Amino acid sequence: MNIGTLYGISVGPGDPELITLKGWRCLQQVPVVAFPAGVEGKPGYAQQTVTQWLQPQQVQLALTFPYVQEMMVLTAAWQTAAQQVWKYLSQGKDVAFACEGDVSFYSTFTYLAQTLQELQPTAIIKVIPGVCSPMAATAALGLPLTLRQERLVVLPALYTVRELEAVLDWADVVVLMKVSSVYEEVWKVLQQRDFLENSWIIERATLPQQKIYTNLRSHPNLKLSYFSLLIVQLRRSPNVVKR
Repeated sequence: MNIGTLYGISVGPGDPELITLKGWRCLQQVPVVAFPAGVEGKPGYAQQTVTQWLQPQQVQLALTFPYVQEMMVLTAAWQTAAQQVWKYLSQGKDVAFACEGDVSFYSTFTYLAQTLQELQPTAIIKVIPGVCSPMAATAALGLPLTLRQERLVVLPALYTVRELEAVLDWADVVVLMKVSSVYEEVWKVLQQRDFLENSWIIERATLPQQKIYTNLRSHPNLKLSYFSLLIVQLRRSPNVVKR
């Protein structure tokens, strides 16, 4: 039986021009393009990014991934999505899953691919890397993310204040992903450590609605969107010139 290939395509953090040439070519060649379904009937970010390049004959497959933490609910959603994708792969049709950011960086695609391989060990999966949000954020700031021997730590959305404080003791650069839900607690920690002047928030990096917040001493109570991250440069010399 001829089995199609599942491609994980990194489409970048929002700006459509940040997709790679390899990803763009693959996206236009496959008969089926999948992406995470948006909420409240609206198209998701990945779908918005790739829609302009899709052809009328291509099947568009919206897969539902709930924004919850309950593993039973998530596992069931991953299995349903994998079965939907396998329906086309088993017919010999390639499927491209358009993923915001990079497919290997805190990505929904990872769970889809792992679940598919568990259900169908013969499944063929390939990934195409791309631009992830910390790189896009530092580009917007005009600052290098790391220099020389600097130690970089990336913390996902679910971390405790204790974890953050421990990281601040030894890291040189810290990236806090999806910081909106814990921002006020994080702000207090950074204030106590006197790091607010070395911290930046980038909201919706690379999108037309992008916002950058500097001098966080003036912003203790920001109401941020889900797609916001915070960068702290802890021990960098102040004479590092912005690009």
